[in-house]
This record gives sequence, structure tokens and C-alpha cells, in this order.
Amino acid sequence: MVEFTLWDIFRNLLLAARWTVLLSLIAFVGGGLLGLGLLLARVARWPGAERGVSVFVQVFQGTPLLMQLFLAYFGLALVGVDVSAWVAAALALTLYSSAFLAEIWRGCVSAIPKGQWEAADSLALSFTEKMRHVVGPQAARIAVAPTVGFLVQVVKGTALASVIGFIELTKAGTMISNATFQPFKVYACVALLYFALCWPISAFSQRLERKMRRAV
Repeated sequence: MVEFTLWDIFRNLLLAARWTVLLSLIAFVGGGLLGLGLLLARVARWPGAERGVSVFVQVFQGTPLLMQLFLAYFGLALVGVDVSAWVAAALALTLYSSAFLAEIWRGCVSAIPKGQWEAADSLALSFTEKMRHVVGPQAARIAVAPTVGFLVQVVKGTALASVIGFIELTKAGTMISNATFQPFKVYACVALLYFALCWPISAFSQRLERKMRRAV
């Protein structure tokens, strides 16, 4: 039987952590862009947009991410679209992130006093100009901390991608545990790496929150 040192275990987990980071970034950036589009469609009150976006958000917030991953991977195969675990995980996490970010940002936009909208109307600004010069900058300042905080949830959510065969940190931990028969040591290293990824983001989010409160 091959002997695995602690460094062998940690090194292999560290290599797998790259895919966790990459998947998190794709889901967060892709979800952010889609979430911004959903937010603008909802705030602009395009015909049917408010209802459609609301249903979209409720579906993705009201169903487990695990089910969304299964549907993206196995559901697309049923309709003849063969996708890899990588593509399915990225798609599911992007849609999941977009729903939450759209709702977070909608709350931030709603927090802007009505007088700011009326002031923009009095200047005859278009919707784009209102969002760019008046409402957008104020809402963005409120949204920074919760948005950064949500990134932690995305990073932890990537662990569920292991169920469809995507080899990220959790899946690699399972494979190494099966090979070494040292589950406690392996999963302790997995937990340590997740903490190393998530704690700086959480600390940054909390610091931003405190800074925003002082700035008010």
C-alpha cells in the first residue's frame, strides 16, 4: 500500500482548490452580470419583466442548489444536450448566484430614498442616467458589503458540485480519503482550506460594513 504523507495529502488538495476558486469566480462574475440584467429589467418595469424576474428569483431561491445541479447535469442530457460536469456546475451556480444577487441589489436600490428618484425626474434624466449618476452610485455603496459576503456562500456552494462528478476540493478530499483510509486527516485539511478561502472574504465584508456605517 502506498504511504501518503500529510504534505502529499495537502498538496493534492491544494491543486484541487484551484478548481474551487475558478468555479467560484465564474459563478460569481457570471451571476453578477446576469443578476444586474435582471435587476435593471425589474427596476425599469419593462412589460412582464417584474413578474418574470420575481418568478425566476423565487424558483432559484426556493429550491436546493443540489437539485439545480442535478437538473443542469442530468436534465439537459434528457433533452439531448450532453454537458460536462464542469459546464453543468458553472451553469447551475451562475443561475443560483444571479437570483440571489438580483434580490440583494433590488433591496439596495429600494433603500434609496424616494426623493432621490424625484430629484432625478425633476432634472429630466432618462432611466439609464438615473441609474448611472443618481441611484446607482448610492445603491452600489450599500451593496458592496452584502455582495462580498455572498461570495462566501458561492465558495461553499461549489462543494455540492462534487455530486455530479466535478473534481473540486470536496470531491478531491473524498477520493484521497478513499485512497489513504485517513478520512479525519484528509477532511481536516479540506476544512482548513475552505476556511483559508472563506475567512478573508468574510473579514473583508465585515470591515466594509463597518466602514460604510462610519461613512453614513
